[in-house]
Amino acid sequence: MASRLLAAASERIAPVARRQALTLTDAAAARIRHLLEQRQRPFLKLGIKARGCNGLSYTLNYADEKGKFDELVEDKGVKILIDPKALMRVIGSKMDFVDDKLRSEFLFVNPNSKGQCGCGESFLTTASSGATKQGGS
Repeated sequence: MASRLLAAASERIAPVARRQALTLTDAAAARIRHLLEQRQRPFLKLGIKARGCNGLSYTLNYADEKGKFDELVEDKGVKILIDPKALMRVIGSKMDFVDDKLRSEFLFVNPNSKGQCGCGESFLTTASSGATKQGGS
């Protein structure tokens, strides 16, 4: 009885629009599309590693298939997988790509970041600050 009521109630509720875990600028999407076509791969996978001055660093790798717990983000015609260990630290981020005379790199605007090193290669979140203080690297 309860399961019927629950099923009926869920049918009446309109689907809730879900915000994407990561958004891309047009420049980032164009660069990712180019890289994926060049390597003939379906996905780019975003992750984080414990390294750098502030504790965490972004990683980008090619992927052939979606892992069981990977978060799939489809934006501007490209598909990005987010490693489940990285999801809570990058959720709400915007990914950009800059190509000028001095650099050619992806940049992340991360609302979860509480600090960055001077060179911008690593970042710190509230969740990672405890691990850094306890000697995690």
